[in-house]
Amino acid sequence: MIVGYVWPEPNSSAAGLRIAQLLASLRRAGYEVHFACAAALSEHQLDLASVDVTAHQVQLNCSSFDEFVAQLNPAVVIFDRFVTEEQFGWRVANTCPDALRILDTEDLHSLRAAREALLKAQLKKGGDVGPVLANDADLFGAMRQSDMILREVAAIFRCDLTLMISDKEISLLQEYFSVPSQLLYHLPFMVEPPHNEWPDYSHRQHFVTIGNFRHAPNWDAVLWLKQSIWPLLRTKVPGAELHIYGSYPPKKATQLTNPKEKFFVKGWADDALQVVANARVLLAPLRFGAGIKGKLMDAMLTATPSVATAIASEAMAGDEPWPGAVANSASDFAQYAAQLYSQEPSWKTASQQAEKLLRAHYLRERLSPLWLAHLSQLRGDLVRHRRDNFLGAMFQYHAARSTEFMSRWIEVKSRVQLSD
Repeated sequence: MIVGYVWPEPNSSAAGLRIAQLLASLRRAGYEVHFACAAALSEHQLDLASVDVTAHQVQLNCSSFDEFVAQLNPAVVIFDRFVTEEQFGWRVANTCPDALRILDTEDLHSLRAAREALLKAQLKKGGDVGPVLANDADLFGAMRQSDMILREVAAIFRCDLTLMISDKEISLLQEYFSVPSQLLYHLPFMVEPPHNEWPDYSHRQHFVTIGNFRHAPNWDAVLWLKQSIWPLLRTKVPGAELHIYGSYPPKKATQLTNPKEKFFVKGWADDALQVVANARVLLAPLRFGAGIKGKLMDAMLTATPSVATAIASEAMAGDEPWPGAVANSASDFAQYAAQLYSQEPSWKTASQQAEKLLRAHYLRERLSPLWLAHLSQLRGDLVRHRRDNFLGAMFQYHAARSTEFMSRWIEVKSRVQLSD
């Protein structure tokens, strides 16, 4: 059973794509898979029945979940984000103590929040501000300013395993937060090898960026494009347009559209891969964030060169060349993007590197069997694994109790209000 923070939307966000890939991986392995969620239904959510996954609407702060999970009696429970583990982890531990509990972080939320705080501090000083390039020691200091890291690491310790999409975040957790390696498993995106014949250089046009507008790093990237990057870039390639796609665009985003500047906020894309495949270059000017980026995975899948910041490209290429360019200032970003757009030999080299990188790091046929084997091994050795995780037992005993009793208090309060 996967307990979702929201219903998965693989065409809207990298988080939704990640959950869809986990569901598919488990189904291929023969697991009976259930997805439980307390969030409201959404217009772009995955049709779970179509992928042979049973959906369950559950309630927060309600003992009906205990009855539900006891009846289901899952062998494995995966929590989508640490806040979901806080809400439901103690209930699963109490009701189904033998179930293997796994946390899927999606990205390290405390890292993203720390970088956002650092960016806001830089923006207050004025000028054209690029991405946050703080070293690990400075990131640790920034992360410690908030209790989010305490909550996130506590959830990691309480679970039997945490799936990490970024090896950068694994290094941070091990070196600065003393998380044992046996509690972490690196599992990036898992994709099928590309089979499509995508358009070549001469049959593509314009620049594109894509991302859920509800995700703060994406909205900040759009603003940086509008204010600093695109004014430089459009003078270098006068015939090109910038197309910005993403689900849930607010009015303040759509109002940025300016045909005279060839800046277009398009909103929802019915087929994100086709949109990216028709563009000549994808732009990913993220100034803060964490995890790895679904938009750059789309670029690799469609052999589309990209220009990305160090934040956007983090943990996605290892020591291999980036399929395009990495730039951390508006001027460099515009320069590299214009070169890729205008110079066909450079474009072709980057396009070929995109597919090479995809095959080296992200193929499902290699990654899925390895993580499922690890899952099976852990299930068979769960007693010893939990015995060795003393801090996990301590966090389960103490830290979870406040969450549990707050939930019970809310439930009782709701009943009293209903009776009145």
